[in-house]
Amino acid sequence: MTSRFVVLYIAFFAWPAVLLQWTPAGAANILAVQTIPGKSHWNVMQGVLRALTDRGHTVTVFTPFIDGDRDGYTEVDVSAGLEVRVGINMSLITSIQSTRKVISYIVNSTKTNCGVIFDHPQMQEILIGRSRLFDVVFVDAIWSDCVSYVATVLRVPTIYVVPSPIVTYTERSFFGHFPNPAAVSNVLANYAVPKTLANRFTNVLQTVYGSWLLWSNEWWLRKSEPRLFDAVDLVRPSLTFTNTHFITEPPRPLTPGIVQIGGIHLTPPGPIPKEILEFIEDAPHGVIYFTFGSVISMESLPENVQSALREVFAQVPQKVLWKYEGEMVDKPKNVMTRKWFPQRDILVHPNVKLFISHGGISGVYEAVDAGVPVLGFPFFYDQPRNIGNLVEAGMAISMDLLSVTEETFLNAVLQIVNDEKYRKNAKIASKRFKDRPMSPADSVVYWTEYIIRHNGAPHLKSHALSLSWYQYFLIDIICTLLFIVLIVLFVIYYCLQIMYKQIFKYFHYTKAKRE
Repeated sequence: MTSRFVVLYIAFFAWPAVLLQWTPAGAANILAVQTIPGKSHWNVMQGVLRALTDRGHTVTVFTPFIDGDRDGYTEVDVSAGLEVRVGINMSLITSIQSTRKVISYIVNSTKTNCGVIFDHPQMQEILIGRSRLFDVVFVDAIWSDCVSYVATVLRVPTIYVVPSPIVTYTERSFFGHFPNPAAVSNVLANYAVPKTLANRFTNVLQTVYGSWLLWSNEWWLRKSEPRLFDAVDLVRPSLTFTNTHFITEPPRPLTPGIVQIGGIHLTPPGPIPKEILEFIEDAPHGVIYFTFGSVISMESLPENVQSALREVFAQVPQKVLWKYEGEMVDKPKNVMTRKWFPQRDILVHPNVKLFISHGGISGVYEAVDAGVPVLGFPFFYDQPRNIGNLVEAGMAISMDLLSVTEETFLNAVLQIVNDEKYRKNAKIASKRFKDRPMSPADSVVYWTEYIIRHNGAPHLKSHALSLSWYQYFLIDIICTLLFIVLIVLFVIYYCLQIMYKQIFKYFHYTKAKRE
């Protein structure tokens, strides 16, 4: 009787606790803003948001990439205002190669995109308080802090999602610290590590010049096209998720508020379509996979370059999967072309011997995760640096596409395919990349909940954010020390002068007395 009473008591009074475990009582309302209409950028944000919704959090996202609503996930389509570019002509890429043009283009487009997002009717409802409350705001941040405007207005913590390597020029304003150009390569550098005197010299000039260009471009835009977010003191990020990892990015000092989640977009590989799978498996010498991602159009490559590529592929014993948008003239028999390939699924196939890529960060992580050597043809922005990191790891060769010839391309392909060290180093990098205490998804969930639990975690922000530029670079201390040194030197000089006069008087007096 007693045991039956205990069971009834537990069943009656304990069921609320059980229900609390089943319901998402601790679920947070998260607002996300995707200001950059680039697929590779969205891959990272999408991976972050997927990790959060999988753990029961509710997400509302403003994005130009529409995947469809699901439980706990609501999209607001902003594609009408943010143009998603796919298959950019090669001539456009080559026209913005200089640091000045790159920074001007990115700053202008980022400010414009911020204006588009914040002028959206549904965003306006959120900003004026007629929409649901949010616990934290996620923003795609690279070059401009205008993305923090919504978090500033709502007075909630903001978390930056940086889809590329950290932008060297914004580290001081975002996180408080300035990267040391003697050890940390600029994001636009064409080398992974500044090893030589020439590298360090150009890295310093590039960092200073780029920082000035960023400041002057933003100053001009605030003056010529003032917007609402220019008139407020924008909140600094409580946390930053950066799409980096110390295997594909040289180790460097990072504050506790910067969490590396390199590879967050990687999903479990799926089945390969039958026709493609048969092509791969019916290749006794292996397969080469060639793509320049979703950004650059293969058809726009110069004909001499395309001809050299085709001639080389016709000579190698491997079969080739070539992502090509149109109909290829004189296509070699061992080449299969498609407008789209399941890249992630293909790269993990054991018969893939080489990945030819432009060095986009998404493809870099897919290659590292799969342990596949890379032949890189970087074009702009972080791509030369990304490929440079793989070269440092001993799993890649970097080349200039516009100056490539049939001979140089063939030699590079044969070198990687036939020299076992590239595949061996790729497998080592893959093993190290996967060996981590917490998955990128787990890191995202833990640190997001940490920020919410601790009300923005202001203790993670560096004190350097409260210092002015002259305080941070110790200009005031240096001036004070110089002033003290000058005072001491003056006192010493004055004392020596007095001593000299006294000694002179003494000898003059002694001499006069003798005479």
